[in-house]
Amino acid sequence: MSDKERSETSVGSVTEALPNALFRVKMQNGEEKLAYLSGRMRLNRIKVLIGDSVEMILDPYGGKGRIVRRLDNKRPT
Repeated sequence: MSDKERSETSVGSVTEALPNALFRVKMQNGEEKLAYLSGRMRLNRIKVLIGDSVEMILDPYGGKGRIVRRLDNKRPT
């Protein structure tokens, strides 16, 4: 089994932006985790703001999560 098959993805909402592209994310089950931006999101300069819904891959050992996708938010303009 490869690491990609073993990794668990979760959806959450960004509650706090921290220095060095770290974010505090509240997951759907109510748990809060620290997460960092994936390298591809940094290269493509995708901005993540407070309140955004994100998809993240959780570390199997309980560490930080990696934000891999910013989900489409329907914000009123």
